[in-house]
Amino acid sequence: MTQIEDIIAYRFDGKGKAVRIDPDDAGGLHPATGTEFLWVHIRRDSDEGTAFLGNLGLDNFIFDALTAQETRPRCTVHGDGVLVNLRGVNLQPGAEPEDMVSVRFWIEGHRIVGAGRRTLHAVEDLIDAMGRGQSPSSPGDFIARLALRLSDRAEPAVADLNEELDTLEEAALEGDYSAESRRYLPRIRQKAIALRRFMVPQRDALTTMEIEDLDWLSERDRSRLREAAERVTRLGEELDAIRDRAQVVHDQIMDERAEAMNRNMLLLSVVTAIFLPLGLVTGLLGINVGGIPGAQNSQAFFVVCGLLAVLAALQVYLVRRFGLMG
Repeated sequence: MTQIEDIIAYRFDGKGKAVRIDPDDAGGLHPATGTEFLWVHIRRDSDEGTAFLGNLGLDNFIFDALTAQETRPRCTVHGDGVLVNLRGVNLQPGAEPEDMVSVRFWIEGHRIVGAGRRTLHAVEDLIDAMGRGQSPSSPGDFIARLALRLSDRAEPAVADLNEELDTLEEAALEGDYSAESRRYLPRIRQKAIALRRFMVPQRDALTTMEIEDLDWLSERDRSRLREAAERVTRLGEELDAIRDRAQVVHDQIMDERAEAMNRNMLLLSVVTAIFLPLGLVTGLLGINVGGIPGAQNSQAFFVVCGLLAVLAALQVYLVRRFGLMG
């Protein structure tokens, strides 16, 4: 897979062909003509990339937006161009997918300026597709294709959450309410919420760009953007379902635990109720005062034990008779 360098630049002919150019080439820094357009992409954490970005003639608003530390997905029209911020799942080794990676674009009719700090596989996928002759035909098509690839990369992460939740649901139906399951359910909800936090604004950003009155957006571009927005919407709905299902399973586990605790408390209460009268009788017979019945009778102990057994049996019968033990 292609690795993003500090600065890359491509020239598109608008007919599905892209050519990599030298960013320092004067021709690569000026707007293209006709159906041609340019794409310049820099790494924000690179001094060289940031310096190059400052030489592209962007106004302060656009420069600050492209180099901001943190930002949510959005679409903002500025003059004849549009600023688009998107997010993609973090697929780097050891990273959490919900730690989504930001990529920003300033788009004009003949030029796209992109900036990102961390590697985003969707951008690499787009570059690889361009190498195979599958290049965007316009700036709008470029963003739509990138948004679709961002969704493609996010789908496996959402599918993994679904599979993990399916496993926990199956375990819950089989009566497995282990501590591990109870600990893992909140993690699934947290991941779903973190992913959804950026999916919904991303859908809104794509929808906003689709309906903006931009001369360089064709009907085909708008259709592709609408398709990308619908894909993001579907992912957001799946994340909503995962969040709700995880809450339902969590509630089911907590209800079962509460019911089991209630059963245990009921059993303890019944045992206490049975032994309370027996303890009262033995306590009375054990007081150290005169006049205790049977104190001089050698058979009195066995008689008392028999009476206690009968009393205990009567109490158990009454408890079962009135359904206090379930």
